[in-house]
Amino acid sequence: MTMVHSTATKGKSRAQGSPLRVQVGGVEVTFEHARGMQFYMGLPTVTMWTESSMAGLMLGMQRMVGTERFNLALQSGGRDSVDGDWEHIQSYATFEEGMRSLAKVAASAGWGLWELVSIDRERAEARFRCKNGWECVYQRSLDVCWGSSMMAGKFAGLCTRLFGKNCWAQQTAFQARGDDADEFWIRPSDVTVEGEIERLLGTDEATRADLAVALEKLRREVAERRETEEALRRSEQEKVYLIEQQKQTIQALSTPIIQVWDGVVTLPIVGMLGSTRAETIMVNLLQVIVDKSAQYAILDVTGVDSVDAETADHIVRIMRAVELLGARAIVSGIRPKVAQALVEIGVDLSALGTAANLQEALKGCFRAMGVQTGGAPAVSMSRRRI
Repeated sequence: MTMVHSTATKGKSRAQGSPLRVQVGGVEVTFEHARGMQFYMGLPTVTMWTESSMAGLMLGMQRMVGTERFNLALQSGGRDSVDGDWEHIQSYATFEEGMRSLAKVAASAGWGLWELVSIDRERAEARFRCKNGWECVYQRSLDVCWGSSMMAGKFAGLCTRLFGKNCWAQQTAFQARGDDADEFWIRPSDVTVEGEIERLLGTDEATRADLAVALEKLRREVAERRETEEALRRSEQEKVYLIEQQKQTIQALSTPIIQVWDGVVTLPIVGMLGSTRAETIMVNLLQVIVDKSAQYAILDVTGVDSVDAETADHIVRIMRAVELLGARAIVSGIRPKVAQALVEIGVDLSALGTAANLQEALKGCFRAMGVQTGGAPAVSMSRRRI
């Protein structure tokens, strides 16, 4: 082991807080105590007590997901962590030379003693050994033997790069249960981490973590469904409210009762007059007559192009209801075609007041009330025609 001060303090006593660099087996380890950080070959690292901190971390993970899922996760992590290792190996003429160099780096970092036992490029197979790896060390402290899955994943990942085909690791010896070292047999396989997870999901080997995940997923789905239902309910309520508002607006537009003078209201009727609309007109008109103490109500039918027996009956009923309240009902603007249809239908409007148009109806109301219009003397209003 060689200790080297930082460049800024070389040849002098190391300044307080400056990095401390240590050469371990040819690999530089840097300690920056002021920042609370450690670097191994320039990359951030962390030092953990294998038999306590590391053992506690791994035990917690294993309890959460179960041994098989735990091993799959570690093997997946090992396979995904070989980019730097493979780059280091490729800097050498052969895979064997690169592995020997990588083994020195691994030993300096506490990953144990690695050994490439054999390699068969024709069959795309290899055998590795790892002695005193951190996985077997923490497992012996827990008195368990789960296997060195991350180490297996690393060796499988390196062979996948070397042979150009998916490889899987089978651990054949376990130092945690008394063997001299961990040993691994790497060979081509259709087995993948993703496939193994799918296999677990298709069996009864689900863990408490699976159940927790499923319950959480169900909870989210229920919450999302409730939110969707609430949104739909609000949307439906808004639609109902809008429809009701539109209905009221349409009704107001279809029954525009206007007070044109004190005691005189008019109601222009446009289009067909069905039962529902006639009922609305009657209710609204009678209410306005009462509220305004109206003496005359003019129903202007200039906008009605045609009538049938039902429409005519509605008009008569409205007018009779008006007169039951003590007001005079007047129909204005009856078109020739409408008049002819009323005669053919047999509707008798002789007992009701009529006027050629709205203007004549208003003049007649003013004369009857003694209102002077254009200097003309006030006259009595005819029962039959204004």
